[in-house]
Amino acid sequence: MTTDTDDPAVLAAQGKRAFEKRQFEQAADLFRAASRKYLLGRAGLLAAEMDNNLSVALLQAGKAQEALDAALGTDMVFEAANDIKRRAMAFGNQAAALERLQRYDEAVAAYERSAELFAQAGEGEMRALVMKSAAGVKLKTGRITESAFKMMGALEAREKPTIFERILRFFLRFKP
Repeated sequence: MTTDTDDPAVLAAQGKRAFEKRQFEQAADLFRAASRKYLLGRAGLLAAEMDNNLSVALLQAGKAQEALDAALGTDMVFEAANDIKRRAMAFGNQAAALERLQRYDEAVAAYERSAELFAQAGEGEMRALVMKSAAGVKLKTGRITESAFKMMGALEAREKPTIFERILRFFLRFKP
């Protein structure tokens, strides 16, 4: 359900509020409408951001293929704008959708690209989060050794690891 506003920023704000209320279908509709309005106004960067928000809302609504479709190509818009952080987020959104679709090899590749870009952007915590996701996918697919190395990299990337993460890092030093 969308409102009759022509202001994409209003639609985006309404979408964020709906998302926070866990009304993912409504959030998706609002983000989709905001994206279209931004495109009509030739604001491609903002449209791509709305498409990434749409992707997250659709994934939360259980619509993985639609989430992937929404996120695909947004990384190129952010690349053209030299926006490394949002490009990393776009790859992360694509990876999450690919993982949900059980396209694990593609998901790992997208997570790894996202992690590289977060590192370039100086976003250590985000990089660690993405690397954990990649390790989780590798673990799901039975690649335990690769998973351990990914998890080790994720833990090493953390600036302030928790006590649990420090213990885990200690045990992961013993190669499987």
